[in-house]
Amino acid sequence: MCTRSSSLFTVALVVASAAFAQPQQGTSANFNGSVVFDANSPVAQTSVNWTGSTAQPRGGALVIDVHAALVLKNLDQRRIRGITLSVGVGAHESSPGSRGSVSLPTLDVAPGDTFPVRIDLNLLRPLQQGTGPLVEVKLDGVLFDDLSFIGSDLLQSRRALTIWELEARRDRQHFRAMLEKGGADALRGELMASAQRAQERQQGGVQMVRGGRVTNIDTERRLQFAFVQMPDAPVEALAGAASVSNNEARKPWFEIRNKSGKPVNFVEMGWIVRDANGRQFLAGTVPSDSKLQPGQKQQVTQDTLVRFPNGAAIGAMSGFVNHVEFGDGKFWIPSREAIAQSGLRSVMSASPEEQRLVRMYQRRGLNAVVEELKRLQ
Repeated sequence: MCTRSSSLFTVALVVASAAFAQPQQGTSANFNGSVVFDANSPVAQTSVNWTGSTAQPRGGALVIDVHAALVLKNLDQRRIRGITLSVGVGAHESSPGSRGSVSLPTLDVAPGDTFPVRIDLNLLRPLQQGTGPLVEVKLDGVLFDDLSFIGSDLLQSRRALTIWELEARRDRQHFRAMLEKGGADALRGELMASAQRAQERQQGGVQMVRGGRVTNIDTERRLQFAFVQMPDAPVEALAGAASVSNNEARKPWFEIRNKSGKPVNFVEMGWIVRDANGRQFLAGTVPSDSKLQPGQKQQVTQDTLVRFPNGAAIGAMSGFVNHVEFGDGKFWIPSREAIAQSGLRSVMSASPEEQRLVRMYQRRGLNAVVEELKRLQ
């Protein structure tokens, strides 16, 4: 499950049920919540439990700790592959900290089936005497097995859910190929290698702060990006740099060119930093709603700061094209072969689907993964 924050406004929706707006046992007295779905929503709420949710005054704000266990039902005739719910504090949804979201990729929910959604978020709202917070859970969007999407998409969940589903299909195909060519031992080895890479990535890393401030601007220098080439990428990076001071780097920019024959609507660049010992870490991504016609160039930037928390100096940086959305709504994602050949496998995080299959192997064994690969194409 993936969570994220946003300050976007929402459209008016029809309340699916008001019965759950009353405080439940285990919630604080000034907390109440509701699930709000459009009348034409492809999913319906069958139950919700707010136990553990609290709202406590702190300074000039109410700190709202949201814990909800929902059960939703697929009302559509297509299988659900992913869903994103927005969670906001009533009329204060545009205030900083008053909106979050929960995304569930890698689902496979048949028509008429139910599925659980867990929400654990911290929200804020201005403190007002005599009024308690009203936490509302709304549908931002649902992705189906034919890659069609229904929802308001105010959080741009269509793009995220589609990319996750394309990565899931790519990775399942890879693991099936490992099984077919090398048998159970090859599949086991690949799953164990993925788990080992994840463990190594957790041992180090960087902190990313949107709009962060560098601690020692007097020692800043301009450091150029080297670029990892993805042979089949429809967009290429031509140049780029960031301001670096010891263990911090900020405000990366890239010059990119659309080398495909199709218009491009969105490009996401990956950002890698290397410390003085040569260890590489994924600093994050730089997304851009770049409108690029074939052959057109554009510069993209982001007011972001990354920092090595252990104080290690940044020695070098590199970038790569991570995702591309075309004007027709289709996407390009890197193949596993390109990721391996470029040396990015040890740096890039595994897809949600690969993580799910690794967890399944660790908890239920190899046979469970084999049966899952046979079931899901």
